[in-house]
Amino acid sequence: MSGRDVFEYALVRVVPRIERGEMINAGVLVYCRAKSYLGARIDLDETRLRCLDAEVDVAGVQAALRGYQGVCAGGGPAGQAAGDDAGRRFRWLTAPRSTIVQPGPIHTGLTADPDKEADRLLDLLVR
Repeated sequence: MSGRDVFEYALVRVVPRIERGEMINAGVLVYCRAKSYLGARIDLDETRLRCLDAEVDVAGVQAALRGYQGVCAGGGPAGQAAGDDAGRRFRWLTAPRSTIVQPGPIHTGLTADPDKEADRLLDLLVR
């Protein structure tokens, strides 16, 4: 298993009606400290989302998901988190919030390529 590094990931979930507790996975956040990598993959299935709540604000959900991507990217799109390192931005993104778009629990694994791992997890857990 040489050449593999520990990484952490969390799903990004959409809970359109918090009182019902129903959710869909809409993305994944991947952080690998050894590679200073933080990435987000997003794929919102609007049809599935509308099955949970026909009145959901899809544009608002998409804007929140873009926000996750912006913080992962760092720099200007990260807003106030722009100067933070990848680990600090990951911790901020995965902190529990009481919102429609929210992070799931953090999980760990080993990978040689965190960018490819993000793609694999998106296919496995979101699509």
